[in-house]
Amino acid sequence: MSDPKSIQVVVAFDFSPSSELALARAVEVVARAPQHVMHVAAILSEHAGALFGTLSGVSYHDAEKLQQLVSEKVAAAFEGRPSAAEVEFYVHARIGKPHEEILDLAREVSADLIFIGSHGKSGIERMLLGSVSERVVREAQCPVMVVRDKTYPAVERERVVRYDHPRTHHAEPHRYSYSDKRVSLRPRDWPLS
Repeated sequence: MSDPKSIQVVVAFDFSPSSELALARAVEVVARAPQHVMHVAAILSEHAGALFGTLSGVSYHDAEKLQQLVSEKVAAAFEGRPSAAEVEFYVHARIGKPHEEILDLAREVSADLIFIGSHGKSGIERMLLGSVSERVVREAQCPVMVVRDKTYPAVERERVVRYDHPRTHHAEPHRYSYSDKRVSLRPRDWPLS
């Protein structure tokens, strides 16, 4: 399939706003590093047939239509975005229970990371319908990134200004930086002790 050193990223996609966010985050990740391979999982269950105009379940013909639609969505997500190299991605249209099919795909490709959206169900709705993302997080054998829309209000950060007090020594705030594959944990002018 691909280079054994490549990082396999699985994205669960169902055309919902949260899965659109998951796809966008995954595209950001794989576009930055050429060793990432993206696998988009689009799952049809028996209840999803209405999406394709059929009311009595789904067929492999529906899966082909779904694969085409998702391929177009993924291509649109990459459109105009700079990438480190050519990006390899696959669209997997499957029929079955979403959490089972996502986990099966992750196992088949030996996933290193799974992106999945959260619909934000809670209470009785989650108890009755279940949560695909919750099941994937519990049963996955790799890290899972649960993506949801940011709802925190914007916070204005205060600027740190040096102030020399006549009686007290000023202590610089702790700042960390990354460069040359080393993490600098202290300012260079601090003595080693």
